[in-house]
Amino acid sequence: MSVSAKGLARFFARQTLGLIFMMAGWWKCFDLTPIVHAEQMFINPGEDLWIPNFILWPVGTIIPIIELLAGGMLILGLFQRYALLSLGFVLIIVLYGHLLIDPLFVTVNHVFPRTILLIIIFALPLSEDKWAVDNLINRTKGE
Repeated sequence: MSVSAKGLARFFARQTLGLIFMMAGWWKCFDLTPIVHAEQMFINPGEDLWIPNFILWPVGTIIPIIELLAGGMLILGLFQRYALLSLGFVLIIVLYGHLLIDPLFVTVNHVFPRTILLIIIFALPLSEDKWAVDNLINRTKGE
């Protein structure tokens, strides 16, 4: 099984993004807890925003779980399209929240690198990523 440059690029981008999100989700789920995450990152900073608490609580609570699960799925290369879509929406939600609080929020450290990795993974063909579970499943179905 030869691995192309595109396959390697997709694999390394997938692993990097998966680790970033999985470890962030791990910390938010098991050290911070999703409830504390919602309170500290959504409820308290969002006090003066237009978004009501009945929206902020569930969104702030579910994001760590999505990051943990979708990040892990990316590392494995399992259900990548759903993982990437989920993480794309997380990035949009987080960016919007930061921009509501600070319209000149610097995206270079947090949102932008993750978004670039996400786009790279979407842009490169799954069939080139020989080590993704999704690709192994597709090859097995084709046999």
